[in-house]
Amino acid sequence: MDQWAGVVLAAGDGVRMRSRLAKVLHRVCGKELIRYPVDLMNQLGIGKVVVVVSPGNGEAVRGLLGDSVEYVIQPAVKGTGDALGRAEDLLKGQADNVMVLTADAPLVRPESVKPLMAAHVDSSRNMTFLTCRTGFAQDFGRVVRDENGQVVEIVEAADNTDTDNEIAEVNGSVYCFRDRWLWDSVESVGAAPSGEKYITSLVRIGSSGNSTVQAITTEDPDELMGVNDRLQLSHVEAVLRQRIRDRWMLSGVTMPDPSTVYIDAEATIGQDTVILPNTSIIGRSVIGEDCEIGPNSVIRDSKLGRGCRATASVLEESTMEDGANIGPFSHLRPGAYLESGVHLGNFVEVKESRFAAGAVMGHFGYVGDASIGAGTNLGAGMVTCNYDGKDKHRTDIGENAFIGCDTMLVAPVTVGAGAITGAGAVVTKDVPAGRLAVGVPAKIRSRNPETN
Repeated sequence: MDQWAGVVLAAGDGVRMRSRLAKVLHRVCGKELIRYPVDLMNQLGIGKVVVVVSPGNGEAVRGLLGDSVEYVIQPAVKGTGDALGRAEDLLKGQADNVMVLTADAPLVRPESVKPLMAAHVDSSRNMTFLTCRTGFAQDFGRVVRDENGQVVEIVEAADNTDTDNEIAEVNGSVYCFRDRWLWDSVESVGAAPSGEKYITSLVRIGSSGNSTVQAITTEDPDELMGVNDRLQLSHVEAVLRQRIRDRWMLSGVTMPDPSTVYIDAEATIGQDTVILPNTSIIGRSVIGEDCEIGPNSVIRDSKLGRGCRATASVLEESTMEDGANIGPFSHLRPGAYLESGVHLGNFVEVKESRFAAGAVMGHFGYVGDASIGAGTNLGAGMVTCNYDGKDKHRTDIGENAFIGCDTMLVAPVTVGAGAITGAGAVVTKDVPAGRLAVGVPAKIRSRNPETN
């Protein structure tokens, strides 16, 4: 038998989000809410995880998480206690202990949950849960203790008549249970006046029996912040973004103005890289060491090697090898690939194209569906005419070619190694290696005027 199994409660309606998208699929720092507790359980070594979903969000959650977890449906919204009970058939007897997390609290950290798990395992208690003390208790269940300091009850926010904002101990909805006790007890949970069954009723059941319930307090109230509406979503995002920035700065990344920098949860950044103001690093972007990104750049799901520079430019699903640089005001669209030492200057757009090592395009232009040879120079205003109104066609340019300013390359077309196009040429036919193409439409000439 495993020591731990896990349950993630993700069946709530999320009505206050005012959204057609299920609440648990809204993103915080580029990552869906539901993925935070699932990933946390994976980090903690919990192998068997059951996600409780609703009929409305089940298909979408399955599409996101796939077979990494198991699923059970809560047919109607009848509270967290009812939702937890739905996991009994899949989990009873599968592990010594069960951890339960909610899908709308992405700030819970392993540094707080590990001591909670250890305290639970080392004690004789059947239920251990995380609390904090805060003056903002409106959306939290309040912890009630007896004269001996023992937890005896949690009063849910919906049933709480005390509206004062004094500092109170509140429930963080992070629970550890003994397996056998949990499944025997959850069946005893009665309905509240609202008709819902609360998981917090297990506190009263546990404290009234022979065993006691233990609460472990975290010093960071932000950690237990949940998401019920868009305003709270923004508050949680602000906390997590600051954590992410702090982590990277402490790991050797420089940010002169960190408050203006957005870094998503799954992005990675190398040591001694500088992230300048108003820059966003989005999705699963990977940035190497000794880079300079920004100011005013957006890096989305892209990979940059060591010593790259992206100045006031946008990169989407693109790759830059070591020493490549771009900008200002350029755009790498999906499929763009710059090999080592490539330079793209102002107002250059690249899509589904590969620039071989050392190729240069210093000024405005468009390269789409093309291969650019090593050492080739593309002049200002050069455009690959890759779309004929129906289909996309490729352009191939060889090594050390020189493409003159305002050249139009009408694909499909090949320009050979060492070939040259004159300024303003409209190239509709292949240019052999070492030859010259000039005019509209371009004619092929020898690079030696005496042989033309």
